[in-house]
Amino acid sequence: MACAYCYVPRRKGYANPITVFTNIDRIIAHLARHVTRQGRKPEPNQCDPEAWVYDIGENGDCSVDALICDNTADLVHAFRQWPTAKASFATKFVNPDLLALDPRGRTRIRFSLMPPDDARLLDVRSSPVAERIGAAADFLDAGYEVHFNLSPVVVRPGRQDAWAELLRHLDDVLPRRVKQQAAAEVIMLTHNQDLHEVNLGWHPRAEEVLWRPELQQAKRSENGALNVRYRNRVKGDAVRTLRALIDRHAPWLRVRYAF
Repeated sequence: MACAYCYVPRRKGYANPITVFTNIDRIIAHLARHVTRQGRKPEPNQCDPEAWVYDIGENGDCSVDALICDNTADLVHAFRQWPTAKASFATKFVNPDLLALDPRGRTRIRFSLMPPDDARLLDVRSSPVAERIGAAADFLDAGYEVHFNLSPVVVRPGRQDAWAELLRHLDDVLPRRVKQQAAAEVIMLTHNQDLHEVNLGWHPRAEEVLWRPELQQAKRSENGALNVRYRNRVKGDAVRTLRALIDRHAPWLRVRYAF
């Protein structure tokens, strides 16, 4: 996959390779010690009411990783034995092989969603949005907790109608059992100046909606990269608008956080 806005290539030389960890046994042993030190979670937070949540897919897509290595399976199996912890990863790829891993409720899969027209332009070589939504019940029945990332939210003409249509589709097709446990993150677009320059060479149409200097402001990331995000007023208005659309068209979808 080569999503036009993704933060992964910013960290990997503006390519989008799969990273395979050959020291997975040491990683899991370190996690086990960390989970033990954490003990029981003293109070609920936005991540989870009871479990400490570990994002195992921060720097890639675990569904894709699982096509070529056992890293994802090893982590899912490890978290089964830790009652105070839970694994979590976001994905834009439906990999049916993950259905056989028996996570026993200790892994949260977050299907990233955006309006299909946006996805066709920006989510290059990922699974179609309708396929991600259609897989939610299968993954829940296989023992995963299933959440959604409404991400990234791109400010463009017509976005309100597009998001309303997507939310109505979610409401129409998802079975009750998925809705009862679902939650969402709302993540506004953050872009990157260097990635913008790369995209101009291979996918300039994406930059017509991603690079909007009149709406964006500079943001220096923790690793020193120069990113851009929507100006505070633009971002605040967009978040409020999307939350209102959720309340209207998918009121069962709890928003864990929005930024």
